[in-house]
Amino acid sequence: MRFPWRLNYDLTKYIIKNRINKVEKFPLVLMLEPTHLCNLACSGCGRIREYADTITAMMPLEECLRSVDECPAPVVTITGGEPFLYPHVFELVDEVLKRGRHIMFCTNGLLLEKSLERMSPHPNLTFNVHMDGLEETHDRILERKGAFKAAIEGIRAAHARGFRVCTNTTIFKDTDLVEIEMLFTKLEELGVHGLLVAPGFSYEAVEEEKMFLERLEIEKKFVQVYEMSKKHRFWSTPMYLRFLKGEKKLQCTPWGNPTRNPQGWKAPCYLITDGHYPTFKEMMETVDWDSYGVGKDSRCAQCMMHCGFEPTVVTEVGKSPRDMLEMLFWNLT
Repeated sequence: MRFPWRLNYDLTKYIIKNRINKVEKFPLVLMLEPTHLCNLACSGCGRIREYADTITAMMPLEECLRSVDECPAPVVTITGGEPFLYPHVFELVDEVLKRGRHIMFCTNGLLLEKSLERMSPHPNLTFNVHMDGLEETHDRILERKGAFKAAIEGIRAAHARGFRVCTNTTIFKDTDLVEIEMLFTKLEELGVHGLLVAPGFSYEAVEEEKMFLERLEIEKKFVQVYEMSKKHRFWSTPMYLRFLKGEKKLQCTPWGNPTRNPQGWKAPCYLITDGHYPTFKEMMETVDWDSYGVGKDSRCAQCMMHCGFEPTVVTEVGKSPRDMLEMLFWNLT
């Protein structure tokens, strides 16, 4: 099975429960950003630009846990910024796991190896390490020499200690896909359990950067990426990948992966900020969700972000026998 059996079970149970109760809009993953502090200043990162004035702000631990309790999503992505810079990160991980949630811990890997001494493997915990290429490319994109080596050593140490590790790779305009396939081979040799891949595209916070892809460029690049998925252990779903290469039509599900940060519940999505709300309930009931998406808001025109479209896969997969069989075979292999 591609994903851990417990995650499959908890997600399936959660989705069926919501459908039985006829809940139309429900979150799948809570994107929790306890701080936007980071030990890098990557060209493609919008967080350090958008929240430059509040970069040192941090959520109290109690506020983080209250947000987890507010949002019923079975998966909590602890991200940032760099979450290892959050002073209460180890207590946060322990408390979220005690609540029976699954954690996807997103990190650039610089502090991973030394942080492992204060953590224990858990069936609901996965480290998600950002990897954008082999050494020269990765260090250039992250603007930090040695970043690649530090991440690789962190992955190696985590695997040796029994932690589950996946990686996340962004495909940019100048990304060499031959190099990316070499990267994936290397990561799998290190014991990485899954590979997440997503396109890099321009949005308000980073619109001056020239490294991002437009929709037609994404589709062209991901024809090749889709072929890679047949040889490597991708965690990006086949339906999402077919969407990225222009074969499948999907609409965004902005409430599927709600974001909570020191300013509040960020709406309508991970990339666009039209407001922050004090509670999850207020955000869900106040935002006019129907006004966002491709063809509805000009800011959504180039977006093919995984946090908006992977949740759509959950609602769409049951509508087509082909999609259901594809997903079943993909998950079981």
